[in-house]
Amino acid sequence: MSATPEIVPPADAEKIEIHAGKLSVPDHPILPFIEGDGTGPDIWRATKRVLEGAVAKAYGGDRKLGWVEVYAGGKAFEKFGNWLPDETITAFREYLVGIKGPLTTPVGGGIRSLNVALRQILDLYVCLRPVRWFKGVPSPVREPQNVDMVIFRENTEDIYAGIEFERGSEANKKFLGLLKDAFPAEYKKIRFPDSAGIGIKPVSQEGTERLARAALRYAVENGRKSVTWVHKGNIMKFTEGAFRNWGYELAEREFSDSTYSWEQWEKTKAAKGEEAANAEQKSALAAGKVLVKDAIADITLQQVLTRPKEFDVVATMNLNGDYLSDALAAQVGGIGIAPGGNINYDSGHAIFEATHGTAPKYADLDKVNPGSLTLSGEMMLRYMGWTEAADLIIQGMDGAIGDKIVTYDFARLMEGAKEVPCSKFADAVIDHM
Repeated sequence: MSATPEIVPPADAEKIEIHAGKLSVPDHPILPFIEGDGTGPDIWRATKRVLEGAVAKAYGGDRKLGWVEVYAGGKAFEKFGNWLPDETITAFREYLVGIKGPLTTPVGGGIRSLNVALRQILDLYVCLRPVRWFKGVPSPVREPQNVDMVIFRENTEDIYAGIEFERGSEANKKFLGLLKDAFPAEYKKIRFPDSAGIGIKPVSQEGTERLARAALRYAVENGRKSVTWVHKGNIMKFTEGAFRNWGYELAEREFSDSTYSWEQWEKTKAAKGEEAANAEQKSALAAGKVLVKDAIADITLQQVLTRPKEFDVVATMNLNGDYLSDALAAQVGGIGIAPGGNINYDSGHAIFEATHGTAPKYADLDKVNPGSLTLSGEMMLRYMGWTEAADLIIQGMDGAIGDKIVTYDFARLMEGAKEVPCSKFADAVIDHM
């Protein structure tokens, strides 16, 4: 076991930089990767070949990917006695963009989740989860092709702030004492204070606005039809309700030329009547403006099943986004094929990741579906501006799955499927580019 990992990027590769809010990506960028634990090595090997194949086909020898391995999770602990070495954080901070497989989280100790730790340390405030269906993928819903959404989930506040006081602890008693003395009316709302664990849910205007800005900018730049603020503001008026209000205010203040909101419709209705408001909205949308609206979280979980066409870009807080992104993934094949990225659009830092766990019982069997990590790699290339290579990966996935060349998880649910190992699925994706 060596003391620290040595991280040496390819000699001819260069750093990705950010200037005036825009990434500057060289033709041979340095890209840190974490192989991952459990099934991580299998899906990383498959993903790496797909990414390299797409780049080679799209750009010939003009562009290539400069991989450098960094360490976290079980492999890091085994080699260096550290679950998350400082060198790994330094590499992601210095090189801006990278990718990671699933990680084991240590039991006990001070780290709740290595994934959460990376997001918080690098302030990766957006969890980006695009959700779409590939033709032929087994689905529990009748029309999965109608699911085409992009989730912007806030990554640093809400429950991920991690402010909790364990029942019976000294910190819990002290906090409840302060609450009882300073806010007796609120204290009385706690039904069983002597046996209650306590959590605090921070939602700030700054945190909301940077998420909302990223979602609105994405919608405008990518020609999406709507942005929906998903919240529980009917109950939590000063956190989730404020999230909704701040989102609308930001849209009106910074994106008035390219969006039209339900709040604007309400103002016009109050001033000129419903007919005028409807005409104004119709005109704005006909001109290509993005509709900005909101929906209550529990209703949203129903309507993404019954009326998925009504949702496009969705922006929400952490817990809502956690439920919603996994519920949507279930409609299009499950989290085994669901990609994700954690991004700070201001600093440029981004880590793209498999959204599933390590599945250790399948480790080193060349069996599992690499789709989640592969599509996360596609997101990474698109974030870098290498859209031609990203499009080839989508084409390859569509072609392989359309021909029913799939791993065991899909094969057992598809009539006439050809079951292949993880590595052979990567071959099929490359062959269909």
